[in-house]
Amino acid sequence: MSLPWFQNGQFPLYLAPMAGVTDVVFRSICKQLGADVMVTEFVSAEGIIRQDDRTRKYTEFTDEQRPCGVQIFGGDGERMGEAARKIIDWKQPDFIDINFGCPVNKVVAKNGGSSLLKDCQSLASVASGVAKAVGDQVPVTAKIRVGWDEKSINAPEVCRILQEEGMQAIAIHGRTRAQGYRGQANWDIIDECANTVSVPVIGNGDILSGEDVKLRRESTAVSGVMIGRAAMQNPWVFREAKHYLTTGEQSAPVPIEERWDMIVNHCRLAMNSSRYGNERQTIMAMRSRLMTYCKGFPGAKPLRQRLCFVSSLAEVEDVASEYLSSVFLDEE
Repeated sequence: MSLPWFQNGQFPLYLAPMAGVTDVVFRSICKQLGADVMVTEFVSAEGIIRQDDRTRKYTEFTDEQRPCGVQIFGGDGERMGEAARKIIDWKQPDFIDINFGCPVNKVVAKNGGSSLLKDCQSLASVASGVAKAVGDQVPVTAKIRVGWDEKSINAPEVCRILQEEGMQAIAIHGRTRAQGYRGQANWDIIDECANTVSVPVIGNGDILSGEDVKLRRESTAVSGVMIGRAAMQNPWVFREAKHYLTTGEQSAPVPIEERWDMIVNHCRLAMNSSRYGNERQTIMAMRSRLMTYCKGFPGAKPLRQRLCFVSSLAEVEDVASEYLSSVFLDEE
C-alpha cells in the first residue's frame, strides 16, 4: 500500500484541515501531542498555478510533520493536476488531497469544495485529472461530505467514483453541505461508504475523545479517524485518545499550567513563523484561537473578554500569569 500509515493494523488519527487554523505552527503542536497524519489548509489550484506567494505559503510544512498532505480545491481537473505537479516540485508532500467537502460559499461559488457533490461527472473529471497528472509520484486522496443536503445524500456513490478514478483513501465528514457544522455527524453513512470501497476510509465528525475514537473503530469499517474542531480547543485530544485506546482509561486532566504554557508558546511560535506579519498583527490574528483555547476554563467569560484586546506577547503572558495566580489563590 502506498499509504503506509494504514498498514499492520494501524488506525491513524488525522488532524483535519481547517482554513485559518491548521497552519504550520498548529500542526507542529498537534504532531507533538500525538496526531499521526497532517493535511494542510486547503489551497486554491489557481493560486498555485499563478505562483501566488500568499497561496504558496499555505503549502508549507516541516519534515517533522510527515506524513503530511497538501489539500487543493478547484473545479477544473486539468488545472488541478497542473497545480498538484507544482506542489510536488516545491515540497514533495506525502500525498495530494482533493477538497470535495468545503461548505464555504466563496469556494462553492467557484465550483469547488462540496459543490462538486452535486455534479458527479465533474467530480470524476477533477479526481481523474489530478490522479493522471500526478501519476505514481505521490498518492492522491480526497475529502468529501455525505452529500449536498438531506435529499441528496450520495456519499457511497461518490466513494465508488473516487476509487475508480484513482483516489487511494477517502475522508468523509458525516454531515451534508447544508448542515455546515450543525446537528450530528451521520456515522451510518460513513460506515456504509467504508463497506462500499476497498480503499481506506477516514471518518470525520463529532470525535471529541478517546471513547469516540474507540467506538468508531469498533462499530464501523473505517480505517482511521479525522479530528477537527475538538483539537482547536484541546490539541491534547490526540494524546488522550491514544492513552485511552492503549489502556482503556481516561488520561488525567491536563493541568491548567500546561495549558497556559502551550497557549503562550503557540503565540511565540506564530510570531516566529511570520505568517501573520509583525507582533501586533500576529497576536491580533491569534485572538480567536486564544478564546477557543480558554473555553471551559473557570472564569472563562471575563478571561475571554480580556483576550479580545491583547495585541502583544507580553500582554498574553500577563493574562496567563494573572489568571494562574488567581486560580491558585482561590484554591488556598
